[in-house]
Formats: sequence, C-alpha cells, structure tokens
Amino acid sequence: MSTLAPLRLLREPWNASEGNQSNATAGAGGGWCQGLDIPNELFLTLGLVSLVENLLVVAAILKNRNLHSPMYYFICCLAVSDMLVSVSNLAETLFMLLMEHGVLVIRASIVRHMDNLIDMLICSSIVSSLSFLGVIAVDRYITIFYALRYHSIMTLQRAVVTMASVWLASTVSSAVFITYYRNNTILLCLIGFFLFMLVLMLVLYIHMFALARHHLRSISSQQKQPTVYRSSSLKGAVTLTLLLGVFFICWGPFFFHLILIVTCPTNPFCTCFFSYFNLFLILIICNSVVDPLIYAFRSRELRRTLREVVLCSW
Repeated sequence: MSTLAPLRLLREPWNASEGNQSNATAGAGGGWCQGLDIPNELFLTLGLVSLVENLLVVAAILKNRNLHSPMYYFICCLAVSDMLVSVSNLAETLFMLLMEHGVLVIRASIVRHMDNLIDMLICSSIVSSLSFLGVIAVDRYITIFYALRYHSIMTLQRAVVTMASVWLASTVSSAVFITYYRNNTILLCLIGFFLFMLVLMLVLYIHMFALARHHLRSISSQQKQPTVYRSSSLKGAVTLTLLLGVFFICWGPFFFHLILIVTCPTNPFCTCFFSYFNLFLILIICNSVVDPLIYAFRSRELRRTLREVVLCSW
C-alpha cells in the first residue's frame, strides 16, 4: 500500500538521492531488502475492527453515568484518537483502491488537497494517541499515590483543560509537520516526543508496580500468606509487561524508522529497513485494536455497559 504525501516521503527519505537509495539497496543484497507486500484488504480489515471496538468504548462511556469520570474521559479520548487512526487509514485505502481501479477519477489538485487533509488527520491522531497514553499513566499514578486527594487534584475542569490542550497541540503539531515535513528538526521533535512518552510511562508504571508489590509484601507478612503475595506480584508484573511491551512493539519500529532517516538515509542496511514501512504502519493500527483490550475492556462496569450497547438496550 502506498502512503500519501509526507508519509510517502517518510518511507523514502528525501535527504538521499534516488540513485544512492537504489545502489544502497542493491549493495545490501538479500531478499529481505525487498520489503513486505501487505495487501490493502489487511489495512481495511484492521481499520474496521479498530473502528468498531473504539466506537463501542465511546458509546459505553457516554451511555453509563457511572463512567463519567476523568479516568474514563481520558480512555474515551484515547478511543477517539484510535478511531481517527482507523478512519484515516480506511479513507486513504478506499480512495487508493477506487483510483487504482478507475472507479474514481479526481483532478491532481484535488488529490493533493486530499493527501494533505488525510495526512494531517493521521499525524494528529498519532500525536493525540501517544499523548493520551501518557495522560492515562499520569492519572493512574495520581490515583495510587494521592488517592485521598485525587478528586481535588484531578477535577473535572482540569480534565477538560487537559483533553482540550492535547487536541489543540495535536492539531497544531500535525499542521506544522505537513508544512515542514522535509526538515529533520521536525522528525527529531517527533522522536523526542516518543522517547519522552516511553520514559514517562516506564517510570510511572514501574513506580506504581513497586508500591503495589511493597503493600502486598506487608500484607502477606502479616497474614503469613506468601503464595498470595507471589501470585499477585506475578500478575502485576505481567500487566506491566503487557502495557509497556505493547506500547514499545507497536510504536517502536515506526520511530526507529524516523531515527534512521535522520542518521543514515543512504546506509544499505537502513535502506533495507525503510522498505518495511508499511509493516510499521500495520503495527500502529494494531495498537488501535489492542488499546481497548488493555485500557477499557478490563473494567467490569464498562464490559457490562458494552453488552447493553451491543444488545441495543438503551
């Protein structure tokens, strides 16, 4: 699947000439440099699954007043961000399929404007999705370490300001990216943003896990139930690994791709890595599919509401 304007240039770095890229690829040899041919049907399927999942999450949170709290509002915003990833992917794929089969004939100028619009939507959804993953981590941290003061710290007004700020920043940053996508400084900002979110989540979740482990150790020593302590610690470690592992696996290759564009655009091995760009996009879409399973569907109240939504018992 070909990507649109700036994202196409991310796949094929602009700071390396076409001749150098082809020579580098040939020099690297090996069939693995040919990339991976991912059918459009896979993009469409994953996009539809993600769209349905996240629509259910948003509908459930809006329906149930018990879920009208900052934590679930943040989860709702994450679902909306993931929906934007799905919608932009679906729109791009459908337009390309229609144009490739001659069903849709559009002037080049209109296609260019559509390119910019869809790319802006993609960039905005990526930045907002990453941002809300960090916001959810901070919210959970406050819930655990400042439980008695949580409602005074995370008021509804502050939650609304946080959500509005994230959406505004995402829109502005995506517009800047579309305008200056050839500037390495923009890529460095994106890379720095990802690394900041990775470190933030890593520090917060490990600190939360350490506190929970300490409390369980105290309880088990008083009740002399080491088995319960070990099983709870194992469950907490699995949850932590799941959260950070999914985040790194889904987002890491894309941002490593950006790092290579800045550092070694003509290196043969970097050029081979660039040929797998569509796979990195698939991983980002997979993250939109997995997010509801990690952040939303684990809530018993939300699962109950989801059943009601699916059964149309409004």
